[in-house]
Amino acid sequence: MSIYKLKSSFQTLLRPLVNSLAKAGVTANQVTLLAALVSVVIGGLLWVTDVRALFLLIPVWMLLRMGLNAVDGMLAREHGQQTPLGGYLNELGDVVSDAALYAPFALVAPFTGPWISAIILLSVLSEFAGVLGVVHGNGRRYDGPLGKSDRAFVFALLGVWVALADFLPAWAWWVQPAIAFATILTVINRIRQGLTISAEA
Repeated sequence: MSIYKLKSSFQTLLRPLVNSLAKAGVTANQVTLLAALVSVVIGGLLWVTDVRALFLLIPVWMLLRMGLNAVDGMLAREHGQQTPLGGYLNELGDVVSDAALYAPFALVAPFTGPWISAIILLSVLSEFAGVLGVVHGNGRRYDGPLGKSDRAFVFALLGVWVALADFLPAWAWWVQPAIAFATILTVINRIRQGLTISAEA
């Protein structure tokens, strides 16, 4: 089960806004670039400051970014804005945004730079495995257990904790290998499901 399964309901709520944006001339690529830019700015701000309360920006922006990700996709599909460039921007923007928002947690003990770096790398691999489904004609894979939306939820909770408590307990160190392991399973599941569909075709 993945939070991604809730995407259709989320899109229904956003459709009136998307229609209004399309009428106003807003493009999917503009929304994609905005989401990536703001993610990098927030990540950079958290990296250079030691004000833990600012980690509350993580959950707030994760929610808004999820909405923007849905908006750019709907603008592309439902308003004739799909382009090859948009496909590149969408995938690369998500990877850059995730890296920017995860990186500041390396500064919050008991989390460490090597573990957060590993999580970022595995997250990139999981999205790469998802995109390879398209390359092999099986469609973009979104299998869990820890896809993009699920990771966003986990880091949003961590952001709330850091902002409100100003620290993470020592046992939270184990959250890092847990995230890494779940992301490895995600990579395996996306490859396995893509191969299964290929075999059935």
